[in-house]
Amino acid sequence: MADERTRNAALAFVFPGQGSQSLGMLSDWSGERILRDTFAEAGDVLGYDLWRLTQEGPQEDLDRTDRTQPALLTAGVALWRLWLERGGPAPGVMAGHSLGEYTALVCAGSLAFGEAVQLVADRGRYMQEAVAEGEGSMAAILGLDDDVVRQVCADAADGQVAAPVNFNAPGQVVIAGHRAAVERAVEGARQAGAKKVVPLAVSAPSHCELMRPAAERLAARLGGVEVAVPSIPVVHNVDVGVCPDTGCVRDCLVEQLANPVRWSETVLSLAERGISHLVECGPGKVLSGLTRRIDRKLQAGHLGDPAGFDKAFQEVAGDGA
Repeated sequence: MADERTRNAALAFVFPGQGSQSLGMLSDWSGERILRDTFAEAGDVLGYDLWRLTQEGPQEDLDRTDRTQPALLTAGVALWRLWLERGGPAPGVMAGHSLGEYTALVCAGSLAFGEAVQLVADRGRYMQEAVAEGEGSMAAILGLDDDVVRQVCADAADGQVAAPVNFNAPGQVVIAGHRAAVERAVEGARQAGAKKVVPLAVSAPSHCELMRPAAERLAARLGGVEVAVPSIPVVHNVDVGVCPDTGCVRDCLVEQLANPVRWSETVLSLAERGISHLVECGPGKVLSGLTRRIDRKLQAGHLGDPAGFDKAFQEVAGDGA
């Protein structure tokens, strides 16, 4: 871990979840030894060439949730290691969107990397097996207030599950549940004046009650995982809080699977903690884009390509380090 003397109290690192993967991700960093070594370390745990999967696919294999999750976790850890290797300051706080919470916990020293790689692969498998293929779905609702989306889902449920599961930014909420119920909610959202509705190509309806069987399996699995108190505070999705002990960390990871990701509140809580710079540590720019919609006063950068990395480094490396 980074030395306390290199901590930047005004800096937050955030780690993306599923949806940020793409073929060729981090290809601009392929010459960095620390990145390739990190992917090789994960591949040794998983029993297949993880770097090759991210670069060559096939896409449908990369999009399998039990492979997407270790790929994104490894990408985030690799960029974190590169950041520290180049002398970047450690942040004052971390957070991760869904799967990204595991990446944050690895980088904060709470979970061992190799163990976390296998853990999230198992998590993905539990999620996939919790709902039969074709029975669940997810959709993004754009342009409606959170409470309107909640009501639309309640009206559409009709004995099934339809619920808001990702509060990503003002006017951007993802819903999940039984396919038929989500379809009813999508129609209700259109009638309520949604600007846009986007069905999501996912293999499991995350963060709703349909994931409760997966959460129970995850709880049993976490019982055998060594967890430490994070050396850098990690704000959790489920309650927008920081855990004081390892039991709380485990509980938050279990509850996260069947409860909404409160991302808007998470980013606002970072600002309340005195954060001025937020850096997305992973492929893509999803979270940095959401940050600008949540709180324009926050400066948001990303590390997914060399230009973004260099810009973020220049902006924060000297601030409070």
